[in-house]
Order: sequence, then structure tokens, then C-alpha cells
Amino acid sequence: MFYVLNGRKLKRYIWAVAGLLLAAGVIYTEKDNITVFAPQMPAAVYSVPTEQKIVALTFDISWGDKRAEPIIEVLKEKGVKEATFFLSSPWVQSHPEIVKKIMDAGFEIGSHGHKHDFYTKMSDDEIRSQIRTAESIIASVTGKRPRLIRMPNGDFDKRVLQIASELGYTVIQWDTDSLDWMNIGTEKIIRRVVSRAHPGDIILMHASDSSKQTHEALPVIIDQLREKGYSFVSVSRLLAQTEVQGKSVQDRPGMAPSEPQVPMEM
Repeated sequence: MFYVLNGRKLKRYIWAVAGLLLAAGVIYTEKDNITVFAPQMPAAVYSVPTEQKIVALTFDISWGDKRAEPIIEVLKEKGVKEATFFLSSPWVQSHPEIVKKIMDAGFEIGSHGHKHDFYTKMSDDEIRSQIRTAESIIASVTGKRPRLIRMPNGDFDKRVLQIASELGYTVIQWDTDSLDWMNIGTEKIIRRVVSRAHPGDIILMHASDSSKQTHEALPVIIDQLREKGYSFVSVSRLLAQTEVQGKSVQDRPGMAPSEPQVPMEM
């Protein structure tokens, strides 16, 4: 049997086949880079790539009422107008007056979750419940829904990141850990932060009562970083500077040091 094709149809078929072969060739050649064109998985943000000498001071609070206000006062006295506080929702419920002082000073508030537990051990529904409960409580006190979250204990994996992203959150980690929660000494805290800080850095500190030396180290950290030419911005302002630099997460908890779990004052 013979099939008769006119010239135009034949030409179209030839071009179609050539196009498919070209596309296959590109995919094979660029197979290692093809993820550039695919949707990116959610990533935790540790820092932002920038040449500007800006850093974000961040403070986690889970319990107590003795350390937060001295830190707020240091920031105000030093003229630091932007910083980010990650607050656990039970603490927000118990200390609305301190939350108001954070807001009145113009500082940013992010979520530090509800129960101070390991999210990677929870079911999907439990993770959603924890994030939503914290959001509801924080919003009821501040009048604003948080869009940044730092997981309790710095504990997350791909599943936690995906759920947080679906709920509209960006997960914030840190590049520089002050280790202030270990109470390693004022000089060591200062040295760790100042020596490790870099443009676009997110710096982890704590304002819970277990961190007894942060308010003493903070004034010197601010002065020494300013001497190096750094200025201070909120995490949101930092993220707005440029495309964020995420880090890949394996299928296991992304554990990082955090302050010890202490029963919160309710």
C-alpha cells in the first residue's frame, strides 16, 4: 500500500519531528540543570545573598518575663529600629503587655509555633494545627497574621517545610548562632557573633529567661558590627533585598541548636 503526502504536509511532519528531536537533545544535554525550569521545593532561609552590609538580629522567646524588656531597651537605646522577634503563642497569650512593647518599638513579630516540640515527629494534621493555633493567638494580640515562622528547636524536614509553605509561611533559620542560650559568657557570645556575621546574615539570639547574658552582650555586638560597617534590618526587609538563599533539606529532621525546653509560665 502506498500513502501519498503532499509537499506541505510532509514539510510540517519533518519540522515536527525535528522539533521533538531538538527538545530531546536539550533535555538530555541539560538534564543536570533542568530543575531550574521546575517549581522549586520550599526551603528554609538561612541568609540572603547580598553585597550590602546588612544583617538581621532575631530573638526567640518561649518563656519568662525577665529578659525580653532589657533587650528591647538595649535595641532602642542603640537606635536599632529593625529587628525580628519569633514568639511562641503560649508566651504571647501570657505576656501581651511585652508583646505590645515589641510592637510599639517597631520591631517585627514572627511565629515560633505553639507547643515547643519537635514538628518532624508530628502528623501532617498536627503540624497544621500547631501553625494555625499559633497564628490565631498571635494575630489576636498583635492584630496581624505572622508570615514568618521559626520552628521550635529549629526542627524541620521537607514535609514540615511543604506544610508551612502551603499555609503561607516562610521558614526562617540562621547562619550565625550566638549560643547565648548556653550562657557561654558575654565575651564568647560577642566574639561568636561579630566574627561570624556576614552580609545578608540572619543572627540567632534569645530573649527567654534561660538566656541570661544576651542583654549584656547585645550592646557590644551592635557597636562592633557598626564599626565594621553593618546596619540592622528586619528579616522581611532582608528578604526583600534579593532572591533568598535556601539550603537543601534531606528526608530527616533539620535539627539545629536551640534553647533548652523549660516549662512556660502560663
